Amino acid sequence: MASVAIDTVRKSFGAHQILHGVSVPISDGEFVVLVGPSGCGKSTLLRMIAGLESISGGSISIDGRVINNMQPKERDIAMVFQNYALYPHMTVAENMGFALRLAKQDKAVIGERVNAAAETLGLRNLLDRYPRQLSGGQRQRVAMGRAIVRKPKVFLFDEPLSNLDAKLRVAMRAEIKEMHQRLKTTTVYVTHDQIEAMTMADKIVVMRDGIIEQMGTPLELYDRPGNTFVAGFIGSPAMNLIEGRVRQNGSLFVEAENGTRLPLKSAPAGSDGRPVIYGVRPEDLEIGNEGVEALVSVVEPTGSETQVIAKLAGNDVVSIYRDRRTIGHGDVIHLRPNTDAVHLFDKETGRRISISE
Repeated sequence: MASVAIDTVRKSFGAHQILHGVSVPISDGEFVVLVGPSGCGKSTLLRMIAGLESISGGSISIDGRVINNMQPKERDIAMVFQNYALYPHMTVAENMGFALRLAKQDKAVIGERVNAAAETLGLRNLLDRYPRQLSGGQRQRVAMGRAIVRKPKVFLFDEPLSNLDAKLRVAMRAEIKEMHQRLKTTTVYVTHDQIEAMTMADKIVVMRDGIIEQMGTPLELYDRPGNTFVAGFIGSPAMNLIEGRVRQNGSLFVEAENGTRLPLKSAPAGSDGRPVIYGVRPEDLEIGNEGVEALVSVVEPTGSETQVIAKLAGNDVVSIYRDRRTIGHGDVIHLRPNTDAVHLFDKETGRRISISE
């Protein structure tokens, strides 16, 4: 195990800059997820840690040792790729032990490590099979086993579940998290799926356009997003965001562009007339007999809960309820925000507004 320090790292391809001075401290044994939309630079950063991409500026250290100019094989890391990268002519056991054979490890040591990893991943009965005889989930386990047998200081995962179906992704998420809890190996995991990030990470790093928008624990990012990008990216369904102005005229509310009044519990002093973005998560938007009128567009039952998409103040908003109700397209409903859970963001900068401003 080891700590990893990513210090003001930059990456350019010619005049085009991909990463703009990214810094991420990763503690020994921590599970860190890099998440963001396609093109944000998360996979490039992972490949720089692995030594598959050069570093244009800044430094990356493992256990205090700068690895900028080290070859990948010298970095004591193991990487699990999106496409498994298994050798089709080798059995499961041969694929898992291949790196150890290249390192000229003793056959007894290789066999011991392969068997231990196979036991951990439920592959004991598959060691003699070839990749073509395995399912997608089994192939991914083999790729993980190949990383485990090396006993690296750092695990790197590059969107390892994106080729799996939905049910298998859920199962593999749990397996990877359980494996980390058992092995305690420092892990850097890249995904565009914020559900993976929320369920697996000790710390999430949200990236956009080569910069870090926010990092923290999953619940820190969910409960206190630093800006509208994080608010809209973390959470499924995303936070509802409605533009308006703060009004302190007897009562306190945000007035949307069409005059709709959205209730507020508090706002910074002197906010009257301030352009803001009003944020409320779907689970904090209650459907009842009172509240703001909204016109139902779509109803999406999922079994355990139902999502309702409705027009409110000219915006599509999502609310969630768990009890059985008869609501359909074209119905008028009343939505009441939980004012204890409302978020305010500055309209110009998109940054979170603190009551203490």
